[in-house]
Amino acid sequence: QVHLVESGGGLVQPGGSLRLSCAASHLNNYAMSWYRQLPGAERELVACISTTGDRTLYTDFVKGRFILSRDNSKNRLYLQMNSLKPEDTAVYYCNVGSWTNGMPYVPIYWGQGTQVTVSS
Repeated sequence: QVHLVESGGGLVQPGGSLRLSCAASHLNNYAMSWYRQLPGAERELVACISTTGDRTLYTDFVKGRFILSRDNSKNRLYLQMNSLKPEDTAVYYCNVGSWTNGMPYVPIYWGQGTQVTVSS
């Protein structure tokens, strides 16, 4: 079992930035990711990062705007979100899982989520 706690969400104006953080009880060689769930929609992958941080994958709607990173010495995952848009409004969830090269990311443990609202 991995316990995950997200922080850093809030209200921001369009074009602004936020940095989400996720603190993990331990990482144990898991890959990590951020998902989000827009109102009335299913949860979707935002970005994922490999165990060592040498590989990242971003979905098209965040490419060039969001930056994913991890600090294994602190058991932390970060998501720097820039040029935010109203359509980025969602609950953002931290996740640890499995990501083998060439295969889809498989989520295993979830955090409780943090709300991000982009509005003027």
